[in-house]
Amino acid sequence: MITRQFGSEVRWMLRRPRTLIGLLGLALVPIVISFGVWLAGEESGGPGIAAILGGNGLVVPIFTLFMSLNLLLPLVASIWAADGLAGEAQHGTLRGLLVAPVSRVRLLFVKLFGLTAMSLLAVTLMAVVGIIAGTAFLGTDGMTTLSGTTLGTGEGLLRIALFIVLVTFQMVSIGAVALAVSATTEHPLVVQAATMVSIIVFQVLGQFPALDWLHPFLITTGFPGLIDVMRDPVPLDQIWDSTLLAGCYLLIGTGLAALRLITKDN
Repeated sequence: MITRQFGSEVRWMLRRPRTLIGLLGLALVPIVISFGVWLAGEESGGPGIAAILGGNGLVVPIFTLFMSLNLLLPLVASIWAADGLAGEAQHGTLRGLLVAPVSRVRLLFVKLFGLTAMSLLAVTLMAVVGIIAGTAFLGTDGMTTLSGTTLGTGEGLLRIALFIVLVTFQMVSIGAVALAVSATTEHPLVVQAATMVSIIVFQVLGQFPALDWLHPFLITTGFPGLIDVMRDPVPLDQIWDSTLLAGCYLLIGTGLAALRLITKDN
């Protein structure tokens, strides 16, 4: 029963035209980046991970996901979360789901599963296209790390897979908070606006040294630490802290959404 609901939710999300358009747009990002770096040639580069992009095609998917995590991926997660509850309420279909003989908590987890599945699909799609585009435009001879070492292709792919999991988890955590907002309104645009404003405000607050006491509580503070997957050996402290913080947001968002659905009038 529950597996059929999971499958039905994912199929419903995939049938939406803007979902397909969004996935297509995400797939174009690594292609544009790869082409831009190839076009720049020796003049390409920059601080941090951008400095090792030239001739290092396997870094493209990690660089793409890392840059997209600051704005683009949270936007996509907020759109899917908005469609999940607020969108259903706007079209009048949520009322039917709430009066159905199905637990409202189960309904929430079906929506959360759909969000997770689509997030994993989006992140994996960007990574796969990044591998292909990066290899085609920039070539590859293993993966050069931020530590200056070179990993074999197999180990490089494992680092990419790890980064996919980490980024997906961050995306789902943001989406869970967006689901909590989505459970309180019938207007999907309100959910998207609230989520994106929060992400932007968090990033701005993270730039003020005077607010150091607040930084450990901002989910965006943990984003930079994820790039440690590009070091050799991989330091786990910041990765763990970032993942633990995202887990807290996931639990809080899911809990608030469940509380709202349980107490919501039919």
